[in-house]
Amino acid sequence: MTWKNKRSDIIKGGFSTPLDAPMIPSFPFTFRDIKIFTLVYRTDVEAMRALLPEPLVPTGDEVMIHFYQMNDTSWVGPYNEVNVMFGAELPGKAVGSYSPYLFLSSDVGVTHGREIHGQPKKFGNPKIDFRGDLIVGTLERNGIDVVTGTMPYKQQEADISELSDVFPFATNMNLKAVDHIDGSPAIRQLTSRSLSDMKVTECWRGPCTTELRANAQAPVHRLPVREMLDGFFWAAEFTLVPGEVLLDYLKEEE
Repeated sequence: MTWKNKRSDIIKGGFSTPLDAPMIPSFPFTFRDIKIFTLVYRTDVEAMRALLPEPLVPTGDEVMIHFYQMNDTSWVGPYNEVNVMFGAELPGKAVGSYSPYLFLSSDVGVTHGREIHGQPKKFGNPKIDFRGDLIVGTLERNGIDVVTGTMPYKQQEADISELSDVFPFATNMNLKAVDHIDGSPAIRQLTSRSLSDMKVTECWRGPCTTELRANAQAPVHRLPVREMLDGFFWAAEFTLVPGEVLLDYLKEEE
């Protein structure tokens, strides 16, 4: 068997190493049988601004914390993820969400998110538990439960549009930053990724609680809870497709 070690292979898109066991999946790839628990709350707009790279601006004061139980993902396999996001806009060009923090239990997921999308992913231990009549989401890192969220188990049916009305969370903007080996900037971009072929098979909403604990390496507490809104528990599948570059900082400097 031959590996992709030719110059013509190396310069193509979708290339990854090790040559004989590539780390990064090529687009598109599909997430099936996903369970999602979403917490929604209000925070301080100034706290949002402090975490946004220029020229992005916040579009409201709502935060979403999504707990994902990814049961069947092409290439990656089963894993869990937490995505902390809030509504943001690139004036005149794009409206969606920005994620200052993401935590995953998958090395492939962390690597793909950072290298391709520019998402600030770190390892963590997110999980969704069902404890009697309660849905519980937890995010542990460094032995600290950084986020704990709860919601009653499937009491009020809902439609996913009720969640996307808060802000368009399926479009996610990120700051991609990669240096050359000499330390000079190689990539400085605002990127956007969207979820395709999303199919929601069930959706529930209800009152929720959110507890944040301080952790210097997972500082979600910098988006403090000011008012709890509803939580959502939903099941879905979707496909991750190629995104786009919204802004190239280095080209602007030329």
